[in-house]
Amino acid sequence: MSTKPTTTDLEWTDLDKRAVDTVRVLAMDSVQKVGNGHPGTAMSLAPAAYLLFQKLMRHDPSDPDWTGRDRFVLSPGHTSLTLYIQLFLSGYGLELDDLKSFRTWGSRTPGHPEHGHTTGVETTTGPLGQGIANAVGMAMAARYERGLFDPDAPEGTSPFDHTIWAIVSDGDIEEGISAEASSLAGHQKLGNLVALYDDNHISIEGDTETALSEDVVKRYEAYGWHVQRIDPAPDGDFDVEALHKALLAAKAETSRPSLIAARTIIAWPAPHAQNTGAAHGAALGEDEVAATKKVLGFDPDKHFAVEDAVLAHAREVADRGREAHAEWTKKFEEWRANNPQRAADFDRISAGELPDGWEKALPVFEEGKAVATRKASGEVLAALGAIVPELWGGSADLAGSNNTTIDKNSSFLPEGNPLPGASPYGRTVHWGIREHAMGSTMNGIALHGNTRIYGGTFLVFSDYMRPAVRLAALMQLPVTYVWTHDSIGLGEDGPTHQPVEHLSALRAIPGLNVVRPADANETAIVWHEIMRRHTAKPAPHGLALTRQNVPTYAPDPLAAKGGYVRAEAEGGQPQVIVIATGSEVEIALAARDTLQADGVPTRVVSMPSVEWFEEQDQAYRDHVLPPNVKARVAVEAGVGLTWHRFVGDAGRIVSLEHFGASADYKVLYREFGLTPEAVVGAARESIAAANR
Repeated sequence: MSTKPTTTDLEWTDLDKRAVDTVRVLAMDSVQKVGNGHPGTAMSLAPAAYLLFQKLMRHDPSDPDWTGRDRFVLSPGHTSLTLYIQLFLSGYGLELDDLKSFRTWGSRTPGHPEHGHTTGVETTTGPLGQGIANAVGMAMAARYERGLFDPDAPEGTSPFDHTIWAIVSDGDIEEGISAEASSLAGHQKLGNLVALYDDNHISIEGDTETALSEDVVKRYEAYGWHVQRIDPAPDGDFDVEALHKALLAAKAETSRPSLIAARTIIAWPAPHAQNTGAAHGAALGEDEVAATKKVLGFDPDKHFAVEDAVLAHAREVADRGREAHAEWTKKFEEWRANNPQRAADFDRISAGELPDGWEKALPVFEEGKAVATRKASGEVLAALGAIVPELWGGSADLAGSNNTTIDKNSSFLPEGNPLPGASPYGRTVHWGIREHAMGSTMNGIALHGNTRIYGGTFLVFSDYMRPAVRLAALMQLPVTYVWTHDSIGLGEDGPTHQPVEHLSALRAIPGLNVVRPADANETAIVWHEIMRRHTAKPAPHGLALTRQNVPTYAPDPLAAKGGYVRAEAEGGQPQVIVIATGSEVEIALAARDTLQADGVPTRVVSMPSVEWFEEQDQAYRDHVLPPNVKARVAVEAGVGLTWHRFVGDAGRIVSLEHFGASADYKVLYREFGLTPEAVVGAARESIAAANR
């Protein structure tokens, strides 16, 4: 087989062309074998994905976590074969048997790419729009990382300079989160981000004329992106040389993010299935697969056919990757020699370690003083910010309310921004009113590595970010949400802003740790635990913090266990246990005073995190909640769904099973029955029920 290049500007040999056609065959066969999936986009995107992996991306299949690598994000995760087949061809560990087991139990090739499940997959994608937002976050993280380790290097000369490549689809473009994230990327002038828009005009319901008529190119120009459009080759396939030139031009544009809009034909060159909605999400059928193989010059009776010469040619990318890695390492070692302190920081940060003595920076709050936990959190962040440079974050335009400004004199903003303190390497992120994009870009930042990210909004607006929060939990990403104004305690803003069902709904997400501290000292203790868990037990954490002031109690490090005895029963074994979180711990303690005065020994348990508590061994949990004490009351200013399993059949729950109202928070607590008197009454009922 000839290896003579077939174009002038790009080394694109007959073996490259055959490899691309092999990708199409493998996509058809993989879906046909399992009987379901999305073959069409993988077929039409084959030249683009191959071009990226083989000719443009800096990556090393022998070291998928190499710091200096480019990142690749497949935002339309339904076309997972687009990625899997390139991982197979490049030598990331996937083999033909993995493609043959596509979308089946136990396979390394699930229906949508899953980070941590398949080597080489940079992020879990599938819910459309999330991937492009992840890519924006990765681009933000890459810039912040450069600021940490090599801020003074001329553009393009640092070992920390790299490119974030993404493929996006019509579906990604339609989802609202792409508008949020793309607007943010344009505002931030993320010149290290290149997105290829697969403009195939097809979705599940057919031609996108059913739902999409805007000019996407002009839309992205309005966002401030560098935009190019390329047309198909005369036969309808990708014009590979035009795409190559466009991608190189996009990479060279470092002052803006880049979008390349490529008009494609889904399922090209299937004779009857191309340009149809059916090709998007269903197997083509044996006859159409056979016909397409004939068009491509493959034996229609052979399945999963990969010629030895094609595979050997494609896997040469591993050699090129090792060479690029070696060149990068030489530059990296020169950087280390010239920047010993920053190199030491890099070693510590990349290992997930914190600076020596960081715990000593955490504030201890005066017992008895009334402090809102959102304010305490802000003081903790300020203290940590002074000694943990990799910690950064901000808010969705609520920094003054969330207390999330880690450095008031340093804002993460691009060169040329006129605001005081603006710096491309700034500490405080201004996401704007984009909660969903904030959540997904935080995921991208965490996936990129070498920083610690947090982001804030009101707890009620966690609804806007929930899809991103769910994906963070699925990927076990160490992101921290600072969700303030956590109950009807925010008062006069009324029911639109008062979270009621949110704590229970968020606790229903597997892998998300919801943390609602009772006071300022618990806030400092749980922040300490979240920082410690970043590497030890990576997971997303949602801090639920009060607007209103609450009393400060003596610090108890057992708060880091998620639940502990805040006040012990006096005068004998507890007859009743009152469990509370957040601002309701104050109510529980006041109820205890009444019960104790009436001769009822009462234990109060503060449970800032149900998830942390349930991690503890049975002996500890039984120590805090003795099984023989059946009389229990849980009190929380929200839907009581969480607490049934803790209070048991004889227990009672003092909760809020309806929306709030606009009034002073003290009035609301009184009118809605979230009072010490209500807890005392519930305790007496529970004791009576337990005795029966």
